[in-house]
Amino acid sequence: MQQTSEFTGGIHGDTVIAGTTTAAGGTTNFIISNEPSRKRKPFSAVPFAPDPDFVDRPDTLAWIHDKCARSGARAALVGLGGVGKSQIAIRYCHEIRDTSPQTSVYWVHASTKARFEEAYRDIADRLELPGRENPKADILRLVRNWLCEETNGQWTMILDNVDNLETFFPSRDGKKDEPSRSPPASLAAYLPQSRNGSILITSRNKDAAARLAGGYKNIKEVRAINETQGLQLLRNKLQDALTDDAIDLLCALDYIPLAITQAAAYINRRARMTISKYLDEFRRNNNKRENLLNWDTGDIRRDDSASNSVVTTWQMSFERIREERPSATDLLSLMSFFNPQGIPESILRRHNRTASRIVAKSGCEDEANNKFDEDFDTLQAYSLVAVTPETDACEMHALVQFCTQVWLSSFSDAEWWKQQFVQLMARELPTGEFKNWAKCQQLLPHVESLYNAEPVTDESVKDWAQILTNAAWYMWMIGRYKTGQDIAAKALKARERVYGEDDRLTLDSVNLLALVLSYQGKYSEAEKLHRKALEGREKELGVQHPDTQISIGNLSTVLERRGKFEEAETLKRRVLEAHEKDLGPRHPHTKFEEAETLKRRVLEAHEKDLGPRHPHTLTSISLLASVLASRGKYSEAEKLNRRAVEGMEKELGVQHPDTLTSVDNLAGALQGQGKYSEAEKLHRRALEGREKELGIQHPDTQISIGNLSTVLECRGKFEEAEILKRRLLEAHEKDLGPRHPHTLTSISLLASVLASQGKYSEAEGLHRRALEEREKELGMDHPDTLTSVYCLAYLLHKRSRYKEASELYQRASNGYKQKLGSQHPTTIACLNHFTAMQQEAKEKRQGPSRTAVDNDNEELREIPTEGASTLRSSEAMPEQASSGLKSKRDSIYTRLKGRMHRKDL
Repeated sequence: MQQTSEFTGGIHGDTVIAGTTTAAGGTTNFIISNEPSRKRKPFSAVPFAPDPDFVDRPDTLAWIHDKCARSGARAALVGLGGVGKSQIAIRYCHEIRDTSPQTSVYWVHASTKARFEEAYRDIADRLELPGRENPKADILRLVRNWLCEETNGQWTMILDNVDNLETFFPSRDGKKDEPSRSPPASLAAYLPQSRNGSILITSRNKDAAARLAGGYKNIKEVRAINETQGLQLLRNKLQDALTDDAIDLLCALDYIPLAITQAAAYINRRARMTISKYLDEFRRNNNKRENLLNWDTGDIRRDDSASNSVVTTWQMSFERIREERPSATDLLSLMSFFNPQGIPESILRRHNRTASRIVAKSGCEDEANNKFDEDFDTLQAYSLVAVTPETDACEMHALVQFCTQVWLSSFSDAEWWKQQFVQLMARELPTGEFKNWAKCQQLLPHVESLYNAEPVTDESVKDWAQILTNAAWYMWMIGRYKTGQDIAAKALKARERVYGEDDRLTLDSVNLLALVLSYQGKYSEAEKLHRKALEGREKELGVQHPDTQISIGNLSTVLERRGKFEEAETLKRRVLEAHEKDLGPRHPHTKFEEAETLKRRVLEAHEKDLGPRHPHTLTSISLLASVLASRGKYSEAEKLNRRAVEGMEKELGVQHPDTLTSVDNLAGALQGQGKYSEAEKLHRRALEGREKELGIQHPDTQISIGNLSTVLECRGKFEEAEILKRRLLEAHEKDLGPRHPHTLTSISLLASVLASQGKYSEAEGLHRRALEEREKELGMDHPDTLTSVYCLAYLLHKRSRYKEASELYQRASNGYKQKLGSQHPTTIACLNHFTAMQQEAKEKRQGPSRTAVDNDNEELREIPTEGASTLRSSEAMPEQASSGLKSKRDSIYTRLKGRMHRKDL
């Protein structure tokens, strides 16, 4: 058994130095030095000059000064390679020499045993320690002993790059069948412990640093620099750095000092290179980025053995982890494909159990969790990942992720790990149903990188298409229609290729894309896809299958929006017969009392099954409110609409298209009660939001224009109302054609505001045009046709053309009684106007100058007066009286009718 022993003392004026001695059989060997020991002048052995470009980190330096000022202190800086640990240590050394010249400073490279021994020999030479030149001298012990001697003065030692715990604390590698052997000598034993000195350690490995520094309380993690520090560093390196471009570059480089210095050196090297051009190259593709990050240039303030490339620097850590704990490398590889922020730890744990094939039995789950914790702790110890406090999430630098993938590509593993990530996300990302929104929101950032990254194998493509489908579903539900359309289209194309056009999953994608298109007002494209989905589902699933019924409903909705009412009605009757056989056929615009009953039933069911704040429940509230408004129950409609708006703002967001629809509907209910000021504010909010979220040409935006123009007219703001109504008519004629129901509504709205300004001739021409087209397109008794009859009657009434006005009033009032009921506000308003005209005609007929009454007025004797005497006269214009019906019906018409098909894709 070998052991070392020491003895120092004077023998005849010489110095006794302990060498590498052996004590066996009672014999001890000594080395006699003829060099007398003497006190040396303090000096600095730091091999690096002060860096003029160094950016101060005052908090970190203050911590070091505080820790190392204590007697016999040890402290450690830990962090990612290239984050600036050694540069901070260099600055600290020079500050010590400036403030305390009597303190010696020693720099020890500690990445390997050989580098450590080399550094100690250099110290021995600088100190001119006696006996150092003797081949048998134990230099490590010699230096340690000298530093432990307090009479030799104050000192500070920097132990740089202590990344491998094995270097200082070697483990026993002997096998069971081998004889017991002594462990290799521990370098930690040669670190001096003295009240005279302090040791500052730099390391990428927290565990190694804590072991040498005496615990985790003595280590400080050095993180990436902040924006202010980053800008200062970049300006120090590049004198003409522009702020905007500089910030973009710092973000791209994750504020890692080594990466910033590397980029600056590259830019300075190229005569025509600028920050902007560097960024363009960096973002061009992964190969170019890899080349830039691999570019290496010398730095006189970094150790010769240290690379100036972040790729190489970090790959050294990756290799070290693979040697120490391969399973931790697997975890790192998978995590490199996530978004850098908010990586769910629970998902990583589930994957770990699946990948480890650990069965669910007693003890095995604990085993899997322990294994994961050890893997994660290893990565955390190397500062490659960090835990987000108080959440089920962790994070890592995007640049670390990229360099990990580059490293994986070097041995052709990157594509395999990408497939593992795709499989994992296909399992974890749920559908876009409301109950899954929280998880969708959590995982969406992690799948965004996959949108344009179609895998190679068909199996992976299937998983990829599932991810895109669920992501598109969620995008659609939260109102991000354009993104949803792009993703849904890619999913459909992928499924057509790997499954075929008639597969059920492919038809699901067809249906989803059609819905997203419909919600953007792209009804022509949506109709084609809904027909395709319906035909495929009828063929593959059968007529009675729930998915087939959903396709029928979806197609009928888009047909209705395109004004194809007959075919839409036929399809809706099919749906009703399939789902509500006991109700019988109902026309969508007539049986409001029955409609109210049905909507209340739906709302009650949704509140019970889904909860009061579920989007389907909130939609049911809006639909019921619209029916109540159609029945003239504006006060109750207002309450429900306020509830819908409040709920949607919380659940969907203030700018969500469905929220804006509810805002518009609330404005309509207020308008129906004469609360025009608040109604105007809400209509303006809805219009501004829809222009921003949906675009100027979207049908919902056009509806908001019409609704706002109507309330402006009610408030007497005729000029602005006319401008909006002309804008609306031009848009509808261009996008929908001259005979579309929305175009005809726009004609009527413009005519009404023209009449309000006394422009009767143009107004009459527009009213007659609208009436003629509605009779052709909608029928004689359609509510919209009756509105045109009513409006024209009122205009002729104001122009004292009583005969024709009387006929039209009678037709309108009779039609409203049949369609809306005798107590509906529009019916009452029409009868009020009819009565007022009769009274007006009577007064003119009985006036002093009967000859002044024209021939039309003479014929008023035949105007029927049955029931009119009991009604009060009204000065409200017919367009205003029916505006609640029109605006509310049109708003719901465009936005909400297809909503209930969302839950079943």
